[in-house]
Amino acid sequence: MSESILERIQDDTRAAMKAGERDRVGTLRMLASSLQQNEKEGDGDAVAVLQRERKKRVEAAEAFESGGRAEQAEAERAEATLIDAYLPEQVTDDELGSIVAAAIESTGAADVKEMGKVIGIVMPQVKGRADGKRVSTMVRERLGA
Repeated sequence: MSESILERIQDDTRAAMKAGERDRVGTLRMLASSLQQNEKEGDGDAVAVLQRERKKRVEAAEAFESGGRAEQAEAERAEATLIDAYLPEQVTDDELGSIVAAAIESTGAADVKEMGKVIGIVMPQVKGRADGKRVSTMVRERLGA
């Protein structure tokens, strides 16, 4: 059986501790804690937890940057990059475009008012491999908004 994301993070935490990488250890411990909490709640969707944690870091980095706190923004970006290593490979723009085009065709969506139908078909196909904001932006562009 393949190693779970949580097990991989725990192994990497031990390695980072031995290497004295304090910042990395802190981030990995936080991820492990979030994943363990998620398992206790019965969800078990580790990819969703990682995506949520990554999104928090990206938003925090943007907030720090706009507040003139570049050092904190960089720390948040570094954590987001670390989290990326545990997420599945993202779909390419071309692949996402093909999926969106097929969803538009199958729903017959003609304008932005029908975005929900299209997104409802696309998201399950790209779960964990494309951010909802990215999907929404592409659907909106394709529907002519």
